[in-house]
Amino acid sequence: MNHKSAESSLILVVDDETFIRMQLRMCLEREGYRVVEAENGRQALSIYSQTHPDIVLLDALMPDVDGFECCEQLQTIPEGRYTPVLMITGLEDQVSVDHAFEVGAADYVTKPIHWAVLRQRVRRLIQQAQLQKELEIANRELQRLVAIDGLTQVANRRRFDEYLEQEWRRMAREQQPLSLLVCDLDYFKPYNDTYGHQAGDRCLQQVAQAIGNTVRRPADLVARYGGEEFAVILPNTDAVGAVQVAEAVCGAVRALRIPHRTSRSDCHVTLSVGIASMTPVPHSSPSHLLANADVALYQAKASGRDRFVLHVSDPKTPEAPSPIFPAIS
Repeated sequence: MNHKSAESSLILVVDDETFIRMQLRMCLEREGYRVVEAENGRQALSIYSQTHPDIVLLDALMPDVDGFECCEQLQTIPEGRYTPVLMITGLEDQVSVDHAFEVGAADYVTKPIHWAVLRQRVRRLIQQAQLQKELEIANRELQRLVAIDGLTQVANRRRFDEYLEQEWRRMAREQQPLSLLVCDLDYFKPYNDTYGHQAGDRCLQQVAQAIGNTVRRPADLVARYGGEEFAVILPNTDAVGAVQVAEAVCGAVRALRIPHRTSRSDCHVTLSVGIASMTPVPHSSPSHLLANADVALYQAKASGRDRFVLHVSDPKTPEAPSPIFPAIS
C-alpha cells in the first residue's frame, strides 16, 4: 500500500489495556494510519457506528463484551460485514482460533505482538477490503449495464422479461392488479428513411426520456421492448390507472413536437399504445397479459394510430372498462 492510501485508512483499536492501546497507536501512526480507540467491546460498537473504520484490531479477552461477541455483533451492522477484523489474542489453542473465524474475524495475531507481522497483516487486510469494495462497485455497475438498453438508457428487453415475471408473481401473492403498456412509434420506418438512422436514434432517445419522465413511480418500469417499441410495467395499477398513464405518455411524446412529414396521422412523431390489465392468479404466467397488450396495440394501429386502446377480456364484467380509441388532437 502506498503512503497516500495508508494515510486515508482509519483503524479502530479495541483493547481494555491502556498500555497495549498506546503501543498499537504508536506503531500504526508511524505507518501513516489514523487511529481511534475503544477500551471495551460495547464502546467499540458505538465508535464503529460513528467512524466507520477501514479495519478493526480487536482484543479477544475483555470484560463485559469480549472480542468474540463484539466481532459477532459487528457483522450485524450493514457496513460491518465488509470491514475486516484482526483479532489480537493470547490464546493459540485450536478452539479459540476456530471461534475467532466463526464469529467473522478475517485474521488473528497472538500476544506478545510481533510488530512486523502485525504491520503486514494490517496492510494486507486493508488492501483486500479496498479491492473488495472496488469489485462490488464494478459488479453493481456491470449489473446496471446488463439491464440497460445502450441507446435509450431505459431498461432492456432482458430486464423487462425478468421484472414482468417478478412483479407478476408478487401481484399474484398480493392479489393486486398488474397493468402493461406496449407503445409503438407510428410510421417509424418512413421516419428513418426520410431523416436517416442517426435522426432515428435521436428520436428513440427523446421518446424514451419522455416516457421515463412521465412514468415516475419507483415500482414502475420503462423498457425498450424492441426496435421502436417501448413497454411500461405498472404494478398495483388497475385499468383506469393504466389508461391515465397511457394518456400522459402519448401526450408527452406529442409535446416533443418531433417533425415527421411522412406520418399519415400527423406531422409529428406519435405513439400507438396497447393497454392490458389483470390481477394475476398463482402458478400462472404473464404471457396472457402480454398477448392482450399486443392485441390492443394492433387495434390502436388498425384504428388510425396516434391513440391508445384498452384490451377488455370480458366486456360483460361490470368492472371492465370499454375499449378506448381516443384520437389525440
